[in-house]
Amino acid sequence: MADPVLIHPNRDKPESRATRAAVILLLLTSAGLILVITLGGWSKLEGAQVVSFGYMIVYAVMAVVVARWSRGVLPVAAGLAILFAVVAAVAGPAWFERDKAGFDDPALEPSILGLLTLILVPVQLLLIAFAMRGFQQQWNVEVEVTRDDAERHRAGGGRGGQIQPA
Repeated sequence: MADPVLIHPNRDKPESRATRAAVILLLLTSAGLILVITLGGWSKLEGAQVVSFGYMIVYAVMAVVVARWSRGVLPVAAGLAILFAVVAAVAGPAWFERDKAGFDDPALEPSILGLLTLILVPVQLLLIAFAMRGFQQQWNVEVEVTRDDAERHRAGGGRGGQIQPA
């Protein structure tokens, strides 16, 4: 009998590849928006800079982990996105309230910071949806097959067809 080889058939599906790409994009977009908001409102964040940088680092690390096909961080990403969506929904209007005479202006206009903060809310909601969809796709499923079947699968012969376990 030939040497058994492990393959991950769910990772080859176009839906799984698209979901992974969307989650990575949403994580990096979130980190970028948080960076712009943090730097743009640095003087007015009242100590929240550490939390913002923490979120950026965590989101960037999760994007790398998802790029390696790990689905274990997807529920964590969804949970953090829920928390950050709530924070952004509360913080957005506060930036608009600062867009009046008598307030010191941060590096970016308060209305721009408010808009970017409110844009974070739907980005986080999309991240929640795509992360949970990715978790359902079972990227971790492994099938033990013969080396010949694995080669056929990699060459495209295993897509859509049944792979016989070894």
